[in-house]
Amino acid sequence: MGTLPLTAYVLAGGKSTRMGQDKAVLTLQGRTLVETALSAARAVASQVYIVGMAELYGRFAPTISDLYQGCGPLAGIHAALSHSSTDLNLILAVDTPFLSPNLLSYLAERAATTRSAVTAPEVNAYPQPLCAIYSREFLKIAESALRNGQYKIVPLFPKGKTLLVPEAELEKFAFTAEMFDNLNTPEEFERAGRRAAARKQ
Repeated sequence: MGTLPLTAYVLAGGKSTRMGQDKAVLTLQGRTLVETALSAARAVASQVYIVGMAELYGRFAPTISDLYQGCGPLAGIHAALSHSSTDLNLILAVDTPFLSPNLLSYLAERAATTRSAVTAPEVNAYPQPLCAIYSREFLKIAESALRNGQYKIVPLFPKGKTLLVPEAELEKFAFTAEMFDNLNTPEEFERAGRRAAARKQ
């Protein structure tokens, strides 16, 4: 893994409103969520950055900041693509601790083969925009949307240039829907802790 020219960005700049505290630094099985995300990203990308505040996350990895403040994950994708020097870019949410490097590598390979602007898994009939490979081609789309106050990501996926990897294809390689569970609330975090503990037994 990691042979493709790929840069990875972990989005850690969310407000964590429902969690009630910064979930990026919550500890699950001895590692913070940001460390877990960085570990998965480093398995497939030679350059890995955090999109978030340097004073909060600079001790974990190099950081970059949103160019459009307060505009949600789309602004993080925009910042990443503005910063990147590679065409292919892995975007990861900080709160999806069960993603496997094998899955990320598979997505990157599919993106490189198809030359899609966006390559994203589709789970429960919905694309996963924060576990996806973005070409720098998506930058101008994100820029235009942010300028116009459009912050939802999936509606921006360009028709004919987006590869959605269906759940049936993912399952062939033992990539399960549970991998994409994200942790937004204390209850979800507690369930994740029990799940991680069970996996170790």
